[in-house]
Amino acid sequence: MVRANDGTPVVVDCPEADGFKLTPERLAAAITARTRWVVLNTPGNPTGSAYTPAELHALARVLLEHPQVRVLTDEIYDEIWYRDEDAPSLAAVEPRLSERVFLTNGVSKTYAMTGWRIGYGVGPADLVTAINTLQSQTSSCPSSVSQAAAAAALTGPQDFVRETVRVYRARRDATVKLVNDIPGLSCTVPDGGFYLLVNCQETIGQFTPSGNRIQNDEDFARHLLDSRQVAVIHGAAYGAPGYFRISFATSTDVLTEACARIATACADLSSAPSTVPSV
Repeated sequence: MVRANDGTPVVVDCPEADGFKLTPERLAAAITARTRWVVLNTPGNPTGSAYTPAELHALARVLLEHPQVRVLTDEIYDEIWYRDEDAPSLAAVEPRLSERVFLTNGVSKTYAMTGWRIGYGVGPADLVTAINTLQSQTSSCPSSVSQAAAAAALTGPQDFVRETVRVYRARRDATVKLVNDIPGLSCTVPDGGFYLLVNCQETIGQFTPSGNRIQNDEDFARHLLDSRQVAVIHGAAYGAPGYFRISFATSTDVLTEACARIATACADLSSAPSTVPSV
């Protein structure tokens, strides 16, 4: 999308050792005089990592030194949140950045309304005016039915959201334990969202029963699908090679069965290709 708008995307590594989060040092090193936007997704997809107010303050201190840089904050998972305090937002944590922040959200995640295709943005009036002008000439507008449904979701009772998050938390905790009990796999506990980013680097280089070598995370994902009919998304699709993503937005029974199949698929791997005895 950046390239489509004549920009040059600069991807900053956020390794597991840093909690899959952008550090002030990495942010400062990536910003140049040509930088115009920083995109910040918290809670994040696919990691589920989220920034604390202190971490956002540290990023804000860097951004305050570069007045030409605006920030696009993707907060669509802000209600699918497992800490006791509310999810912090950059603009609220550092009000001096408020005129440079464009906050995006939507109803797809919190209200399970993915197919309604409703998102929204909050930001400076001049930027919102420009966005409205552009969108009116590209996608015209969201359907009136979708807008009415989104308004009902946002203004109606919110009790079910808290109940949904409670269920998600239980599924998260159960799935994290199941995954971390599988030899060769590991994952951290996400603070938000409904995904696990699972480290499968120990499986790379091993061989399947049919003799195929697992060259990368995509090969491992294909091994899960072909051998045990478990569908996951390989991490390289998110710029995270050596990992794969699990969604726990499904029933506990399905998650338990899926993890059992993944464990079997991992146990099927060996450090050397199997040999077929000659007859």
